[in-house]
Amino acid sequence: MDIPAGFKAIDPPTNAFMAANGPLYIKMDGGHLVLGLRVEERHCSSIGLCHGGMLMTLADLILTIGVNIQARLSRFLPTVSVTCDFLGPAPMGAWLEARVEVLRTTRNLAFGQGLLTLEDGTPIARISGILKIGGDPDPKYGPQRYFP
Repeated sequence: MDIPAGFKAIDPPTNAFMAANGPLYIKMDGGHLVLGLRVEERHCSSIGLCHGGMLMTLADLILTIGVNIQARLSRFLPTVSVTCDFLGPAPMGAWLEARVEVLRTTRNLAFGQGLLTLEDGTPIARISGILKIGGDPDPKYGPQRYFP
């Protein structure tokens, strides 16, 4: 499988859900996390396009992992809300990239927004989300989990 330069597999996957929905790839671009996925048949609807549920999964993952790393929270961040506006299709075989921007963190919540794009930068989904901040910092949720 052809993976763009700079990406590495999340290996081993951090949990069974990610293993079932991957393989997922990760890299840092400056201070921003980028999550990548090569669309396989198992990610597609019956017409050969990446299923909206898979795009929502990718949106949720980039929000929780990206906001955690970029805001230096190192905590488990349960999702409160995810919004996804589908802008275009991602056909089987396409390379998808997900990026997120931290808008704000409070004592209890983190707010982020981002884009899912094709390899050429064509946007296919606009995302936003709210995450619950709780508990004490834990290194297993920090960048060392993905970049040992």
